[in-house]
Amino acid sequence: MAEKPKEKGKPPEKTKTEKLPEKPATEKPVEVPVEKPKEKEKKPPKVRKKEKGAYTRYKIDERGLTRLRPYCERCGPGYFMADHGDRYSCGHCGFTRYKRT
Repeated sequence: MAEKPKEKGKPPEKTKTEKLPEKPATEKPVEVPVEKPKEKEKKPPKVRKKEKGAYTRYKIDERGLTRLRPYCERCGPGYFMADHGDRYSCGHCGFTRYKRT
C-alpha cells in the first residue's frame, strides 16, 4: 500500500488516547432546574342574558290583557318603553319621557 503524503503544517496525529484526570467522587453534579411547560389558563365561559318573553310586558286580568309599560310615542305600537324608575325610555329611537313625582 502506498502511504499518504504528509501534509505540511499539521502536527502528527496521536495514536494513543490520553486519559483525562478523573474528578474526585466528593463533588456532586450540578443540577440544572428544568422549566415546566406553562399551562394555558382557562377562561370562564361568557355569561349570556336570557331574553325576556312577551309575558313579562303584559298582565292577565279578569277583563283581559293590560300593558305594564307604555308604547313609544314616536315609534308607535309594538315598541315598549323601558322603565328606569324615574323615567321611561325607548330602546329603538332613544325617546325619554320623565315620570311625574
